[in-house]
Amino acid sequence: MSTTYADAGGLERALAAALAPELVEFGEGTRAIYATDSSNYRQVPIGVVFPRSAQDVAAALKVCAAHDVPVLGRGGGTSLAGQACNTAVVFDFSRHMNRILDIDPKARTARVQPGVVLDDLRHAAEAHGLTFGPDPATHAWCTLGGMIGNNSCGTHALSAGKTVDNVLRLRVACYEGGEYEFGEYDEAAYAALVREGAPEAGILGSLREIGRRHADLVRERYPDIPRRVSGYNLEQLLPGQPLNVARLLVGTESTCALVTEAVVSLAPSPGHRRLIVLGYPSVFDAADAVPSLLPHGLLGLEGFDVTLVRQMRSRSLNVEHLPVLPDLDKAIASGSGGWLLAEVGGSSAAEADAAAQSLITALPSGVSYRLLVSPADQRGAWAIRESGLGATAIREDGGHNAEGWEDGAVPPERLGEYLRAISELWDEFGYSGAWYGHFGQGCVHTRNNFDLHTKAGLRAYRAYVERAADLVVSLGGSLSGEHGDGQARGELLERMYGPELVDAFRQVKAVFDPRGRMNPGKVVDPYPLDTNLRQGPGYRRARPEPGAFFALLDDESSLQHAAERCVGVGRCRRDDAGVMCPSYRVTRDEKHSTRGRAKLLVEMFQGEVTPNTWRNKEVRDALDLCLACKGCAVDCPTHVDMATYKSEFLAHHYRRRLRPRAMYVLALTPWIARIAARVPRLANAVLNSGRFSALLRRSAGITTQRPAPVVAAKTLRRSHRGAELPDTPSVVLWPDTFTDAYRPEIAEQWRRVFESVGERVAVPTEWACCGRPLYDAGMLKLAKRTLRGLLDALDTYIAAGVPIVVPEPSCLAAFRDELPGLLPDDPRAEKLASLARSPAEHLLSLDADDLSPLAAEEFGVRVLVHPHCHARAAHSADADRRILAQLGYTVDVLDAGCCGLAGSFGFRAEHEPLSRQIGEEQWLTKIDAALWSEDSGGRVELLLDGFSCATQFSHLAHPSSPRPSTLAELIGRNCT
Repeated sequence: MSTTYADAGGLERALAAALAPELVEFGEGTRAIYATDSSNYRQVPIGVVFPRSAQDVAAALKVCAAHDVPVLGRGGGTSLAGQACNTAVVFDFSRHMNRILDIDPKARTARVQPGVVLDDLRHAAEAHGLTFGPDPATHAWCTLGGMIGNNSCGTHALSAGKTVDNVLRLRVACYEGGEYEFGEYDEAAYAALVREGAPEAGILGSLREIGRRHADLVRERYPDIPRRVSGYNLEQLLPGQPLNVARLLVGTESTCALVTEAVVSLAPSPGHRRLIVLGYPSVFDAADAVPSLLPHGLLGLEGFDVTLVRQMRSRSLNVEHLPVLPDLDKAIASGSGGWLLAEVGGSSAAEADAAAQSLITALPSGVSYRLLVSPADQRGAWAIRESGLGATAIREDGGHNAEGWEDGAVPPERLGEYLRAISELWDEFGYSGAWYGHFGQGCVHTRNNFDLHTKAGLRAYRAYVERAADLVVSLGGSLSGEHGDGQARGELLERMYGPELVDAFRQVKAVFDPRGRMNPGKVVDPYPLDTNLRQGPGYRRARPEPGAFFALLDDESSLQHAAERCVGVGRCRRDDAGVMCPSYRVTRDEKHSTRGRAKLLVEMFQGEVTPNTWRNKEVRDALDLCLACKGCAVDCPTHVDMATYKSEFLAHHYRRRLRPRAMYVLALTPWIARIAARVPRLANAVLNSGRFSALLRRSAGITTQRPAPVVAAKTLRRSHRGAELPDTPSVVLWPDTFTDAYRPEIAEQWRRVFESVGERVAVPTEWACCGRPLYDAGMLKLAKRTLRGLLDALDTYIAAGVPIVVPEPSCLAAFRDELPGLLPDDPRAEKLASLARSPAEHLLSLDADDLSPLAAEEFGVRVLVHPHCHARAAHSADADRRILAQLGYTVDVLDAGCCGLAGSFGFRAEHEPLSRQIGEEQWLTKIDAALWSEDSGGRVELLLDGFSCATQFSHLAHPSSPRPSTLAELIGRNCT
């Protein structure tokens, strides 16, 4: 439930004065986006601040204390126990306080700000042969501050320890603005602070006394296991050893202080690694095998079950890597199976090989295994394990799973016993789930089909987690082995520690936060675990929206249900791989991430923080910088498709309203191009003739910073008008708008290629269009009419089942995606979607012997392929790689992200600077690095097949850059 702070306006003004107006956001959209993390919980914040420095943090805390409002620190917002949402002022450290301040390779330390992404630190440390050991599955986007707050662990905590084991010093700010630096203190260091009258001395004295009073209970009740994460780290206060305040604060989830800087230890990174994938008849057998594997000096030992594999398949998530699993088909057929990933390493290949062979030799007979040596194969296997969070979020039947009991940890030797007992509880309560996680340390994750929507379901859920908590405690385990306590487990801590130690947590918090305003209701004096639920009994459930355009058949015909696919994993915040989310990668603003947009849409349908109306300006503004690249449809583990959601929203938002002028001009590009093609010389003169062109563009809201695309002297359709069509064509070459009007030579080249291998090619001359530009403007009524015209134009070929090749990737995506989505009632739509192919896909469908005329004439030509974003979304991109490899080329597929032009996006005047920034700072940088890499000896071809990609390259690339080729041009050279 949302709670409104009475003087939010006064607080916002005071914070803006203390920091800067652009660092403070109290708008309804921002509050809606930050109301949830990746957990089951939801609490609407009072506002959000984005500090740039430790001084900003202290100043903001003083203002908050003056207004007596709670505060909360947040990193990547991926917390799973509710600790990163609260009715408080949220401090988001990820936007500005994200720098690596120093790396000392001799001391093996790093000094970082809390918003540093873990992989950024790891990459910087790798230059010195070092790494930061703990590495959760979210390593590419989680922040060090969040890891410190939750005491994160990850795969390599087996060899490197938890975050707490790798923290040396912390600079923190407390509620009323006091700043401190804490580390480890022996008796002499403590005495020196007392003599100096240092402010830290009083804090240390209080903590020493808490440790003395509770020492016996800490020694008795703290489980001696690798993954004890629940509760505060009171073992750091025990008498007879140095008092370590920095490590005490790790895992306190910003309930005591906000971290503004950290000094962490770095560990040597083995230069050579080997991964042994072990297969077992069941996940229980895999768990039973853990103790026998641990003596082999493993770097990591992860595991998962066949249920996870099935869920990956149903979500099409990393399925290309599944063949590395031994006995995969047998496990799928039997419905039972489990795998372990055992990683070893060494400073040399021989040392790593020896470690792997030692483990393999010790395996009992009957255990199947596969040794993975190449880094690519190893990355694929790890990708399977890292699929856990995304793959388990949505069940095979389309329903949602939830956290709630996903983080228990037990002694590794009792892991099999624990999994069997929890599975029996599932049977008793009617729950199900997949097992995956850190088997080597007895910490296994799952998500379950909890009913959190009804009061009866919540009663069952509470009974279940209480029973599960008692079970894990009886086995000598911890309620949390990685994700922390937050609200999900805070209430259960007495079952693990007893009331006396829970009161000791309360005393520690009071030392740092006597007013109780630091992330209240989490860990200490927690909210009940079945309150503040994101989708509890009061939640407005999704239902089909009247007047919807897209069928959204996989989402119960509901845009709300579709947006609810986002469970907050946060993969859209990574910027090292994949496409999503190009606008976030530049702005670093959560509302421009796929996750932020999805959350805002869901909140719109609730109508509590932001209005429940299609006229919602906050949603419209958040979607404005969505490039509709469809990267999220592929990269998001739950397949959020923001391009479709944007199109649907805009169709309703502008219903019976005028759109901005640029929307009309760019959305109607196919019709404008059709007219321009009749008078190409005049059209090109008007569009690119100095002052008149600039005036025309400005009046239409089109950028003057880019030249307009040049209309071809003769379109493909006009060239083939009157030509004789084959009686029984074997393939149709479709003249999509971009190829027909601007690049007909590409289609002509494809026609020659197809005919050279014996194909009978038909080129339709009747004008029709897939309406690709209409979707970005939400002009869906016109899009549906246009698509029906397309079906009519191709009706004869559809009925005959003739393959239809679409040269432009964005148009092919429309054939496969928007067409059946908008016209589900026309059976021709689904059939045309199945017949539509990319040129490479069509070539691959032919007999390999027939392709001999197309074989590469020059041996060793290396081709760098940049896939169009929509080719990735339409799952046609890999065909380019496969056909080139088959024809004898050496192929590397670039992971350079979105080019930033994205069709009409980069031609709108207000979007052009962002489009250029995406292209120059991200896309071109990666392409240039690949083109000019030291190992790119010999001839190198850059392949850009999409119209947007080629246009952006021509606008932004340096004149000395090599001219890119198209696939038609590259292959066509061999048959002309």
